[in-house]
Amino acid sequence: MLKTIRHILEMIRFSHTLFALPFALLAAVMAWHLRTLAADDGSQSLIGVIRWQEILGILLCMVTARSAAMAFNRIADRKIDAGNPRTASRHLPAGVLSTGSVVAFAVANSLAFVLSTLLFLPNWLPIALSVPVLLFLLAYSYTKRFTSLAHVWLGSALMLAPISAWIAIRGQVLLSNPADVSPACILGIAVMLWVTGFDIIYACQDVDFDREAKLNSIPVRLGVPGALRLAAACHGAMMLALALLPILCPMLGLGPIYWVGITLVAAMLVWEHLLVRPNDLTRVNIAFFNVNAIISIGLLFVVTLDLLI
Repeated sequence: MLKTIRHILEMIRFSHTLFALPFALLAAVMAWHLRTLAADDGSQSLIGVIRWQEILGILLCMVTARSAAMAFNRIADRKIDAGNPRTASRHLPAGVLSTGSVVAFAVANSLAFVLSTLLFLPNWLPIALSVPVLLFLLAYSYTKRFTSLAHVWLGSALMLAPISAWIAIRGQVLLSNPADVSPACILGIAVMLWVTGFDIIYACQDVDFDREAKLNSIPVRLGVPGALRLAAACHGAMMLALALLPILCPMLGLGPIYWVGITLVAAMLVWEHLLVRPNDLTRVNIAFFNVNAIISIGLLFVVTLDLLI
């Protein structure tokens, strides 16, 4: 049993939860900050307004939703993965795990995700939206069969992380003032552009196989040079969204620390694109995993520090 669990965690790359989780926590930090500003006497601190149920709920929802989506993706793509030399050694096509065990894992995490939203009660919006959100996440696994915009779908799926965290914390406020979600939406757009860009870069590795298998992707449609240019444009637009966040949402009070942080993020993105060339994709994994983990965790740290000081 322990060996099977270890293989499943390897299969879904559990450690890569770090890509989306920091953005959900980042939105939560901003939502908690607004809660402190809403105090009449101004006596509440950022730490003082955080509820343990909200932290636990965000962590459980993020981990279970991503685990369910990744397991479902491996199930949906097991035959495709078997034909791709880069992915043929994955656990399902290689026979390390049975399809039944992965299906059970996906179902268990799907149920756990829905149940985890109960931690946000009496805010009923998370439980009401849990199934539609989960279906949207799972549907990504089939998108490359019919559209080159599968990368955008993946980006949109991760965009839901900050927006969902915001809804979970400020649901009661949203019911009377839907515009309250605007900071999370701007952050979500930045996440969508970020993920779309780096997924396009990652897909460049499979351009020849995808073309032969009649699968859709931006690299197949535009070629690797064109795909890398589009990825760079996505990341440029991401930086614009991050720059607009404090301008369009002045109530957050983001200051110099934030601007220094996003300048460093821009530098990391430039480095990411310098690592990958149309005729040299050997450093894609460095760009994909190392740089992006630093960006997500770094932004969470910078915004939290800015709001605490």
